[in-house]
Amino acid sequence: MTQSNPLNIVILGLSITSSWGNGHATTFRGLVRELAARGHQVLFLERDVPWYASNRDLVNSEYCTTELYQSLEDLKARFTEQVRDADLVIVGSYVPEGVTVGQWVNQTAQGIKAFYDIDTPVTLAKLRREDYEYLHPSLIPQYDLYLSFTGGPTLEVLEKEFGSPMARPLYCSFDPELYYPEEQEIQWDLGYLGTYSDDRQPPLEKLMLDAARQWPKGKFVVAGPQYPASVQWPANTQYIHHLPPAEHRQFYNQQRFTQNITRQDMILAGYSPSVRLFEAAACGTPIISDYWDGLNTLFTFGSEILISRSAQETLSYLQDIFETERQTIGEKARQKVLAHHTAAHRALEVENYVRELQGALSIKN
Repeated sequence: MTQSNPLNIVILGLSITSSWGNGHATTFRGLVRELAARGHQVLFLERDVPWYASNRDLVNSEYCTTELYQSLEDLKARFTEQVRDADLVIVGSYVPEGVTVGQWVNQTAQGIKAFYDIDTPVTLAKLRREDYEYLHPSLIPQYDLYLSFTGGPTLEVLEKEFGSPMARPLYCSFDPELYYPEEQEIQWDLGYLGTYSDDRQPPLEKLMLDAARQWPKGKFVVAGPQYPASVQWPANTQYIHHLPPAEHRQFYNQQRFTQNITRQDMILAGYSPSVRLFEAAACGTPIISDYWDGLNTLFTFGSEILISRSAQETLSYLQDIFETERQTIGEKARQKVLAHHTAAHRALEVENYVRELQGALSIKN
């Protein structure tokens, strides 16, 4: 599939206009840009909600047509024809009223219907406790394709336990034009970028904040919204409430090392890299990460990424690694993500999955 055979694609996603408190927007922006670069036409449909309306950092994308809808009735009244006639319709996780939206898409669309799960381990945990906020088990077999932020054994679970006709990995990605090394004065020995969550806070305390308390001369920073006032920041740890994506590259380049902390559901599932992991690597900033199954399929331990299980291990990296080795680790990780994890790679993967599915459907028919 090339530019001579372009797809007409409709995406119904959580948000592309606002990156506030979510990782969906930057993921969609990169994917849409690269799909457009390959000649495909994309219409992005987003529910107009107040918390994104007051925090929009991309009102109009030059790579796709973006339309906001006010309600399900508004969505159906204005966009039924576009959904019906599209070659590929993608519904994302956490779309408001996503079950009803998904039912409508599966009843209306005549092309390929896909569910893009940017939160797969969270989704499966919700399904198992019968929380059907945006996806119902009965919908999974109806989607032709299940695109998952999680790879590994979870794909088999989606197909065998939940009945997906075709589950494939579509990891997050980064934009090489936005994330790269640049000369910055180092401000911190170790930094962390991430929205607060109850399950990430204990490992953040254990691996990073305890290390800060044990090394008063070190300089640490945490950036991200929704941290409660009850968090006790060490005296040598700066807290930044929110950093828009435009400031992420500078933030990473001002750190000697950066900390990666993973949601508990994603640790249990494994094979669930976060977008921050790729963005930090792209900046050449060495990553100190918690451990989860499948991480070694993305980076080589010791030479491309550092694994920490305690504050003491974190401190040993910060204090004992020479500058030349630090730079080498960062550069090796950068070369790895440039070779495998850009948004352009993801756009090509979508094309390949569509081609695979079309081939399977033609044989079936």
